[in-house]
Amino acid sequence: MSIILDHVNYIYGEDTSLEVKALDDICLTIPEGQFIGVIGHTGSGKSTLMQHLNGLIKATGGHIYFNGEDIYDKDFDMKKLRSKVGLVFQYPEHQLFEIDVFSDVCFGPKNLGLDKKEVELRAYDALRKVGLPEEFFYQSPFELSGGQKRRVAIAGVLAMKPEILILDEPTAGLDPMGRDEILDQIKQLQRETGMTILLVSHSMDDVAEYVDRIIVMNKGAVMYDDEPKKVFSHYKELEEIGLSAPQVTYVMHALKDKGLDVEVDAITIDEAAMDIIKALKK
Repeated sequence: MSIILDHVNYIYGEDTSLEVKALDDICLTIPEGQFIGVIGHTGSGKSTLMQHLNGLIKATGGHIYFNGEDIYDKDFDMKKLRSKVGLVFQYPEHQLFEIDVFSDVCFGPKNLGLDKKEVELRAYDALRKVGLPEEFFYQSPFELSGGQKRRVAIAGVLAMKPEILILDEPTAGLDPMGRDEILDQIKQLQRETGMTILLVSHSMDDVAEYVDRIIVMNKGAVMYDDEPKKVFSHYKELEEIGLSAPQVTYVMHALKDKGLDVEVDAITIDEAAMDIIKALKK
């Protein structure tokens, strides 16, 4: 299942004195099976863009096509779209409300009209995929840690069996270990299922480590859309809009300036380590 955005615009407060253009002529294709990072400074339009993909916000101009169908056609089934394009918000508390974890994860598939057995099988499978131990299944979701709440919120969306999963800052506020656990689980899920994943993040190190493609948003428009190495080769331009390259990229530039014959396009620790070892052996 693919999503195509065709000259999409969105204006907050249209035709008022508070009018703000949040999205400006967005043209993108989200193909099946990609792991895409979406980055941009606060207010760049990235979260607004994500909320268009499952119809939470309606564009004020342009078209969005899901599997070849215009989602703004009057006969389009928006409920079907939202079951196929799952969105996990930045703050999991916004999506958790049942008396226990298992009931919370059952809520989505239950609303699809599935029978009890199928609902419970989906919930169990989703919780297993996000790595939440069974001992937490019948606890209140509000008694869990921040990382555990995020796992439950993700499981609640996975239980709907979406084909596209959108994660808005899924590791915000987590310690490094919790962040790595969540992202490793998401990457494993993507490998196992071939699901399309869009990861909205402020962490350049995270997107460099996990994604296949990066979309950079700036002032409501797409500034760059390319593979990670090519995007981060523009680190000077990224700095001008309040972003950066991964930390390891700056380390490699510093080593190069000190005379070590290394390549400066490394964006992950593993790449940098291999290149440094290679340079030292010369």
